[in-house]
Amino acid sequence: MAHWSQDYVGIPHAPHGIDRESGVNCWTLVCLTYREQFDIDLPTYTGDFVSIDEAAEIETLFADEAAIRWSVVDTPAEFDLAIFRRGRFETHVGVIVRPGVMLHVVGEDQAKLERYDNGVWKPRLKRFLRHLERLQVAA
Repeated sequence: MAHWSQDYVGIPHAPHGIDRESGVNCWTLVCLTYREQFDIDLPTYTGDFVSIDEAAEIETLFADEAAIRWSVVDTPAEFDLAIFRRGRFETHVGVIVRPGVMLHVVGEDQAKLERYDNGVWKPRLKRFLRHLERLQVAA
């Protein structure tokens, strides 16, 4: 049986996309994953910014979301989020697949698995987050 992450690899990038058909951005890939894997609905925020280049606005949306539904963790587990800085702002997110590997989508690419513990992503990594509903379900 294929790993859950393989169901998402290849979904195209779309700045305001929210599903497999329209494509996804890094956050709406998280939303799609959590909806399908855990039946947890997260806000997409697609109407809250005009351009993916609005880094300060996007960082604020991520920060507000993190404060409400997420807890910072030191050691990531499968399905936790990795938050990354792009430029001066924390505007990128990936879903942890296994230690050192995330599912994410960026730019004009498609959703893919990529290492976050070396290369371009390592110096940009800021923190890991775990969804509070997942903590309650696991308890």
